[in-house]
Amino acid sequence: MDVTFTTSPSSKQSLSQAQHREWVKDLFIPKAAIFWTDLLLSATIGWVAFIIAYLVKPFSILQGGTLLVAAIAFYRALVFIHELTHLKENALPKFKLCWNLLVGIPLLLPSFTYTGVHADHHRLSTYGTAQDPEYMPFAGKKGEILFFVAHSLLLPGLLALRFLVLAPIGLLVPSLHHLLERHGSSLSMNLAYCRKISNAERNQIKITEIILLGIWSIPISLAALGILSWRIFVIWYVMMALIMCTNTLRTLGAHRYGSDGTSMNLEQQLQDSVDTPGKFWTVLWAPVGLRYHALHHYFPSMPYHNLPIAYQRLRQNLPLDSYYHHTTSPNLWTSLKQLWNEQPRGQIK
Repeated sequence: MDVTFTTSPSSKQSLSQAQHREWVKDLFIPKAAIFWTDLLLSATIGWVAFIIAYLVKPFSILQGGTLLVAAIAFYRALVFIHELTHLKENALPKFKLCWNLLVGIPLLLPSFTYTGVHADHHRLSTYGTAQDPEYMPFAGKKGEILFFVAHSLLLPGLLALRFLVLAPIGLLVPSLHHLLERHGSSLSMNLAYCRKISNAERNQIKITEIILLGIWSIPISLAALGILSWRIFVIWYVMMALIMCTNTLRTLGAHRYGSDGTSMNLEQQLQDSVDTPGKFWTVLWAPVGLRYHALHHYFPSMPYHNLPIAYQRLRQNLPLDSYYHHTTSPNLWTSLKQLWNEQPRGQIK
């Protein structure tokens, strides 16, 4: 499909977000029981599987299987970082703290790497521009696509370098820490993205780094004393590489990446985004609502557990020529193939 964005004045095709919001107005309240059960179950499965993968015979089928289970469970738990960015303050008390302790800090992805960044991806003035941390004009650019996928295998090592090596130095050298704040504290695919840090965010980053170093010093010390095998860090790296690679492919299928670098209105942003309801296994590579990515861009504050219901309501009520019907892809492979074969765009019409 050609990546062309239009702003037709047709009453059938134009988007009326206020009217559509009326159809789903009952779906914006997060259900604490679902959030907590999902997170705790995912994290528990992830930790149990990870421990088993460490204890069993190396390179055995059992180790491979449990490592895969750990990657799937931790991937789902990690993706809650996306929900954290859209939850209202105090909507789920202590949820962010619990998430950081159970998942974010052990996997070297504390919440500040996303919660202070993701808003720039949704903002109409920055989406698809050089100020968007989660966007690159990938359409048809095969070399950039391959590099983006390949670099995901190095991300666990870069995270370890950032938080376990540079962070303690940065806490002592302010100039280095300021550099890390701007260019090393954001989950961003756009290397040109420069994060703006407030004093409150700076303090949060420093406190989180100190806690992270304290927690990570335990397994590192145990390994240095010979109580733990250094193999545990290799298992961690392989698991994280699987998670990062899966998320990279998922990210490539989340948008059409046809921007020319100028800002888009809501209708154009929706046309550039993709829903992939898929089959039941779709939740393995796009967990916690990420398979409804276009819908999420339309209603960013809607909790993940209500997105399938909202998707069905919009599909049933919108006319067949509505742009929203064209946001749906049958599967990830179709989206990736379209992105790969697309001709690089010159402009947004």
